[in-house]
Amino acid sequence: MVTIDKFAKLLIGSGIVTLLLLMAVFVTKGIAQTVTTGSLIQEMRNLRHLAEYPDPAYQTFQYSSYDRRSKLPDGKGWYANSDGFGREPIPNFEAVIKKPNANGIGTYLICDVDGPGAIVRGWTASINGTIKAYLDGSKKPFYAGPANPFFKDLYTPFVKQANLFPSTFKGTFKQRDAGYFPIPFAKHLRVEWIGNINKLHFYQLEVRKYEKGTRVETFKPADLDTYRKQILNTTEILRNPDQLRSNPAGQTIKNISALIPQGAKQEVLEINKEGAVDRLALKLEADNVEKALRQTVLSITFDGEPIGSVQSPVGDFFGAAPGVNPFVSLPFTVKPNGTMICRFVMPFEKSIKITLENRGNQVIKVTGSANVVDYDWNPLRSMHLQAHWRIDNNINPNYPYDLPFVSANGQGVYVGTSSLLFNPLEFPTPGGNWWGEGDEKVFVDEHPFPTIFGTGSEDYYNYSWSSPDIFEYPYVGQPRNDGPGTRGFVTNHRWHILDSIPFEDQLQFFMGFHPHASKRGFSYARLSYLYARPGLKDNFIPISDKNLKIVKRKYWSPKKRGSVFYQTEDLVSINKDTGFIKGNLWADGGLFVWYPQKKGDELTVPFSIPDSGNYKIWITAAKMAHTGKISVQLDHHEAGFGNDDQQINLASPYRKLLRNYSSEKMTLRKGGHTLDIKFEEPESKIGKDMVGIDFIWIQHR
Repeated sequence: MVTIDKFAKLLIGSGIVTLLLLMAVFVTKGIAQTVTTGSLIQEMRNLRHLAEYPDPAYQTFQYSSYDRRSKLPDGKGWYANSDGFGREPIPNFEAVIKKPNANGIGTYLICDVDGPGAIVRGWTASINGTIKAYLDGSKKPFYAGPANPFFKDLYTPFVKQANLFPSTFKGTFKQRDAGYFPIPFAKHLRVEWIGNINKLHFYQLEVRKYEKGTRVETFKPADLDTYRKQILNTTEILRNPDQLRSNPAGQTIKNISALIPQGAKQEVLEINKEGAVDRLALKLEADNVEKALRQTVLSITFDGEPIGSVQSPVGDFFGAAPGVNPFVSLPFTVKPNGTMICRFVMPFEKSIKITLENRGNQVIKVTGSANVVDYDWNPLRSMHLQAHWRIDNNINPNYPYDLPFVSANGQGVYVGTSSLLFNPLEFPTPGGNWWGEGDEKVFVDEHPFPTIFGTGSEDYYNYSWSSPDIFEYPYVGQPRNDGPGTRGFVTNHRWHILDSIPFEDQLQFFMGFHPHASKRGFSYARLSYLYARPGLKDNFIPISDKNLKIVKRKYWSPKKRGSVFYQTEDLVSINKDTGFIKGNLWADGGLFVWYPQKKGDELTVPFSIPDSGNYKIWITAAKMAHTGKISVQLDHHEAGFGNDDQQINLASPYRKLLRNYSSEKMTLRKGGHTLDIKFEEPESKIGKDMVGIDFIWIQHR
């Protein structure tokens, strides 16, 4: 935390100007704003405050169900993975308060925190039991109820008295499997879990610990009524971050336009006075846009520094690579037309320079704009945005290890992460091709053990169970996941807004790399976004041309023990209503495509069962543009494919994806059977719908 000792170090060797500045800081500290539920809710939508070292200062800690055998970095048990499945060798809590009774129910300590502080994030994949949470030593819990909503919907018990609805918080305060419901406390926080430790109990709880003397107004249920306006304003911004507009004072829009030849470097923006860019928009056009987005390097330098604080391929910096994968979040938007927007505020004391370097073999056209606003640089707190891209190609791990994201020495605040990887595993389901079993581990300042120790890569990104879903929220997203399962290109991002991670002297961020199987060909690019005080040094490595080469999908065939696979083109003849699309996204190098002419058209796919027994039948189908809804029957009978209406929606306007759809478990005789695919609803308005069925497979159950 920011201490007098810290300022004393700054004071040594300084003159009267520094002394006056430090005196001003301490005077300011005396009248610092009180932390309230309302002020924390306002922080949830405020990107500008991230660019200054926090006042009052705090540290961020995470209490989670990580495997307690992980005690010594890279020592025995460091990569242990019993982190909430039940029956762990060591209970996944800070302490055992009451051992399990005859029914298996015990009481366990999640955290016991001396204040002042605040809860800023919760997450759970699934947790049984109940929670009792106490503030400031009260004997009466402010929350006593089911454990699951405590981590995801913490305000739910209090919304009625504030004339609010639970839906107000869906997608804003609650984002996928995580909840951002700030709970400030002045003196103390204690959270206990009562449940069966043999059942699922995954959890994460992030807590700020403010520096001593910080004024905090402890949460009260009535706060939801008191700060109702702040809640509604915040949810409005989080539902539509593109409406976030800067303070118009001193606002200037600088247009960006350039034609960059192969191998050329071009400066597209330079400003030589104090200010900030609070909105940067870029769009790249080229014969191969995906290639251009990876092979055009963005460099942003502040105040004459020799190496850009931002050094990244353009597409990767905006969090959606490879290619254009649309999403909207609070700090970033990627539009379907390829326009990419950054709303992280970029202050500078004297200058900013934005340069683009074309490392590819095609001409790149760049258009865009920078929104420049007035900004008063604070010599003790203002920070530069920093994001240095890293990649490891052709990884083939035979063991889990911690992949370094960033190692920084200096003072700053960690505000975001992107993972942009290629997964070559050939199993068609997340149960065999999952890449992210590893945990995030964040070391801060003098702490020898991670202050943040996670329970899985997807848990860090607010989802669970290695889900292949495409999703977007204000703070997290998965804008790309090719499939089937989690195979192919996968992109995740998470922005630390309310749960930012300040550090005074050093920060190290690792993500455990622990896929379900070993196979050469993994590519793992990543970006850590942080704000850095001048003088911060990280483990920057210049971006090589070799690392900018496009990762290509290779020919693959699905594999899964106990299953039989059939390529659809081997079962159905090609005729006027069918076709074949080549490409290594699809199994065995191509996709069988059916072109139905009207609603109600049917396609019959014959296949064989090798032996009588219990089976599940799967189809692996393409989600694409101009693809509508289908239904699937087995031998002319419903078999459990699809949703409650027995339909499968294959429409995906901006992406090409492979997804699995299964029947219910059933007993089938040996010999011939048919899948009967019916076109239920067109997606295209121009009568050119297609249905892609890559392969079907029979899984013995």
